[in-house]
Amino acid sequence: MIRLLQLEDLDLPTLQNLPILVRVDFNVPMKEGKVLDDTRLVEALPTLRELAAHGARLLLCSHCGRPKGERNPKYSLRPAADRLAELLGRPVAFAADCIGEPAAAAAEALAPGGVAVLENLRFHAGEEKNDPEFARALAAPARAYVDDAFGSAHRAHASVTGVLEYLARKAAGRLMVREVAALSRLLGEPERPFAAILGGAKIEGKIDTLENLLPRLDVLMVGGGMANTFLAAHGYDLQASLVERERLELASDILARAAERGIEFLLPTDLVVADSLEAPKEIRTVPADAVPQGFLALDVGPDTRAAFAAAIATARTLFWNGPLGVFEKPPFDAGTRAVAQALAGCPGFTLIGGGETVAAAHQAGVAGQLGHVSTGGGASLEFLAGRELPGVAALAVR
Repeated sequence: MIRLLQLEDLDLPTLQNLPILVRVDFNVPMKEGKVLDDTRLVEALPTLRELAAHGARLLLCSHCGRPKGERNPKYSLRPAADRLAELLGRPVAFAADCIGEPAAAAAEALAPGGVAVLENLRFHAGEEKNDPEFARALAAPARAYVDDAFGSAHRAHASVTGVLEYLARKAAGRLMVREVAALSRLLGEPERPFAAILGGAKIEGKIDTLENLLPRLDVLMVGGGMANTFLAAHGYDLQASLVERERLELASDILARAAERGIEFLLPTDLVVADSLEAPKEIRTVPADAVPQGFLALDVGPDTRAAFAAAIATARTLFWNGPLGVFEKPPFDAGTRAVAQALAGCPGFTLIGGGETVAAAHQAGVAGQLGHVSTGGGASLEFLAGRELPGVAALAVR
């Protein structure tokens, strides 16, 4: 278990009137000046409230989108600041830049317990380049640093690691600690049976995670586009469906190793297929080895959903990442929703990660019934792949 520096290590009573740079993850979907999903803002509240209650002056920094080092109003964090004010039930200031005079003025104007959101870090190329001068400027108004943005912990960016050259007092926020503790449960001695559900379009991006989890697993369920590649490795003709031809040998190897270890490997036995994704005229449910010519596999079928649900019901530890079909386009979201609902009845510790997976849990109304809902899709996969995350390593007790 990784031990992180926590808020208590900052000596909370000494934070009165101290300006603190807090790295949050406010990379949230927005439209026409409104936040569409405030989950990440809500997750930050415990840390912000605790620091504010001790009289700290909070300068919140975050990236949003990919403005590529240039100022772009589309990616402004002002809507996030407005929504945060509603959630906190108190005013939240907004600084037009995350460095320089606007940031310094915002820090100076804050009363003890006050909160200001700084403009998008990625309006400066120095953020992603981890430029020392940008990191120095970002740290300048603050006297301590708290990182509560697990979703960015796998990036060695200026706001994640660079600022620590200039801010010796540092700690992980409550969300960061909770994320690391939950994910560590899967890599230590997880309660068995330990099951994993992997979906999404491709094996690529999840190979290392799968490789690291495989020796620990009792059950592996695969759906979505990923499953097509494994089915094709079995010799099934998936017709026009997405298949990673260059990964067929890898898929065969994973299947063989799972069999050697006695891992129960569940692939779709039936599929929901259609003649088109954009404008389907015909939708059928067919056996996985009988996809009609020209049809696309777009979701798992009812038999597969039932088999996955049965395995979920017996798991004592379960990890899920990735939808089981083209989740964003009904009716091809049914398999993903069914699995989300099955997780609500799982007797063990359940952990999910990834934007679409989390969205499915919320839409199914079960997010509050799960053991842990990770805010970091890429970060959680890299952690479970056994990699050292720069943002976690920087706050680890040595």
